[in-house]
Amino acid sequence: MASAAEQEAVRGRAGERPAPPVWPGAPTPLGARCRTGPDGVPGTNFALWAGGAEAVELCLFDPDGTERRLPLTELTHEIWHGFVPGTGAGQRYGYRVHGRWDPWTGARWNPAKLLLDPYARAVDGDFTLPPEVYGHVRDWPHQHVADTVRDERDSAPYVPKGVVVQDDDDWSDDRRPKTPWQDSVIYELHVKGFTRLHPGVPERLRGSYAGLAHPAAVEHLVRLGVTAVELLPVHQFAHEDHLLRRGLRNHWGYNSIGYFAPHAGYSSSGTGGQQVGEFKRMVRALHAAGIEVILDVVYNHTAEAGELGPTLSLKGIDNRGYYRLQDDARRYADYTGCGNTLHVVRPQVLRLITDSLRYWVTEMGVDGFRFDLAAALARSMHDVDMLSPFLAVVAQDPVLRRVKLIAEPWDVGSGGYQVGAFPPLWTEWNDRYRDAVRDFWRGALPDVRDLGYRLSGSSDLYAWGGRRPYASVNFVTAHDGFTLRDLVTYERKHNEANGEGNRDGTHDNRSWNCGTEGETDDPGTNALRLRQQRNLLTTLLLSTGVPMLVAGDEMGRTQGGNNNAYCQDNATGWVDWTLPEDPGRAQLLALARRLLALRHRHPVLRRRAFFSGRPQGADGLRDLAWFTAGGTEMTDADWYAPTATLGLYLSGRDIPGRDERGEQVVDDSFLAVLHAGPRPLDFRLPGAPWARTYGLVVDTGREDQSGAPGTRHAGGSVLPVGARSVVLLRVED
Repeated sequence: MASAAEQEAVRGRAGERPAPPVWPGAPTPLGARCRTGPDGVPGTNFALWAGGAEAVELCLFDPDGTERRLPLTELTHEIWHGFVPGTGAGQRYGYRVHGRWDPWTGARWNPAKLLLDPYARAVDGDFTLPPEVYGHVRDWPHQHVADTVRDERDSAPYVPKGVVVQDDDDWSDDRRPKTPWQDSVIYELHVKGFTRLHPGVPERLRGSYAGLAHPAAVEHLVRLGVTAVELLPVHQFAHEDHLLRRGLRNHWGYNSIGYFAPHAGYSSSGTGGQQVGEFKRMVRALHAAGIEVILDVVYNHTAEAGELGPTLSLKGIDNRGYYRLQDDARRYADYTGCGNTLHVVRPQVLRLITDSLRYWVTEMGVDGFRFDLAAALARSMHDVDMLSPFLAVVAQDPVLRRVKLIAEPWDVGSGGYQVGAFPPLWTEWNDRYRDAVRDFWRGALPDVRDLGYRLSGSSDLYAWGGRRPYASVNFVTAHDGFTLRDLVTYERKHNEANGEGNRDGTHDNRSWNCGTEGETDDPGTNALRLRQQRNLLTTLLLSTGVPMLVAGDEMGRTQGGNNNAYCQDNATGWVDWTLPEDPGRAQLLALARRLLALRHRHPVLRRRAFFSGRPQGADGLRDLAWFTAGGTEMTDADWYAPTATLGLYLSGRDIPGRDERGEQVVDDSFLAVLHAGPRPLDFRLPGAPWARTYGLVVDTGREDQSGAPGTRHAGGSVLPVGARSVVLLRVED
């Protein structure tokens, strides 16, 4: 039975203006949707799943903050619903959910806490996390049981509100690029960080969706040659308490609380629903430029953390229904390292996630998703299961199976590392590619067996079940870790500014500082660092698979050695657009553009099928061949022997598949020489039948590539290769 305080809350507060009537409405769709009710009366239908609740109040807020509480009395299949006539777009709202307070069994209902609708499509306000927003008495003197003592203070003045959004867009004028996977180049960026310092973007638009849509920002992406942007989380998120207490903020956004709402902090036009339209216009602008939009999504956990975390939404709606709990139901099962894990096996949680995904595709126009800690979503009851409900539902969904799906194929739980294990339809972040390439260029590989697999599409991981080379998203850097420049500048992380005693962030950087820790004025060291950046970038863009670049790496962005800049919403986490003013950085950017243009022109670099490695014709040429520095094909013994040099021959005449007209795909052939040794090398070029003549395309030993192309070398001759450099040659005849 509800307490006296709860009964008084249901009746409403004295002095409020009369509440509008609530008609029965409908249980679907979930969330708040403007619609026409009986007799043509306009209004909004509200529907909330709250499985174990005893009562639910819809709370409407006037512009002055006055709250009106409307009991929802209709209950259909655990969904509380009602239609409020006369209520429309722009209305701010939340919920109060009544039920038992029994943390020992996982029940944490507390109607004193205003809750965000999980289906809210816009959020107005920010989460500041004062004590009032915690369901328990946060400052209880006995902290080991603090989570069991219910806090009766009203949280409404301190939490953001959901906003009713009008459905007014059919996307009839939008044209999705629909770039095939094998042709894709992903560019990972942060909406705010990418444009915050961009001189070509008007000041009022910097750091916003509109700033990313501005022609000056789009022009950089187009000139660079990427086909998709992968946006760090744009779902509404909250800042963690430990950051707020240190005067910091969550910059990356991996702390979601609203899976349908674009983060209001990135809106330049307002937070009363305007952020939705601004996001859509950004997507349209990128599509018009031929660029797809992929969202980095965090469905594995929420911002409510563990039992000592705040009560913002799901925890107060039905804690047991949404989260994985331990046998001791006071505690949360944490496979994410963030305090909680969504219980994706439960139908209502699976529905929340898939409804959200479909919404972003059909109503917000996005083209795909990268799933943070995807292994947590693939867990059945405990173990990772590639036949899990989540993966099964996505595989058969007519909307989701058509978009790009990228897994971060691990979580922090037992058995969570699943690289290569996700089923067909999925691509994966391939950290084994990252590690092998980094180790090769820092001289830490014992042999080149692993590198050979990584450069040629990682067939050892993905050549099963109909998977293709583009199942591997190849990357050398990501938002998490060193930037490309810092990878060759620091061997140790320098995360002191995060306020965690430099304990946060990985210790396993696989980096090399070229002999000096940190920035230096020494010209020799700086020249070597630039060459190493060119080597890493060139290796990535010549490898088979889908390359991913990180915003700013193409022009030498630095985070000062911080390898976990998740809380650096400042110049550390923003792209510095003055970098190309330095000649060396400008040449790095020019090389990135050249390599991407080369990749787009040559299908041999964008294969849809794995190499066979077998002779394809009477002359005995294979579609893929490997060579030693002596110009001979590698033997088994060569693969196991220590070496700093590898020759990679890609045949363009043996490309599987046909073009759109049904013709055989034929391309040039290339030879890439990767030399990570500290001294120059004479590499003997393979002669006939591989080639009679080669033409130089790229030599990373040169800072300025403008004079490199065109130099011809005879097959069988010796090619001088500079220390630590990549040479790419095209077979001329």
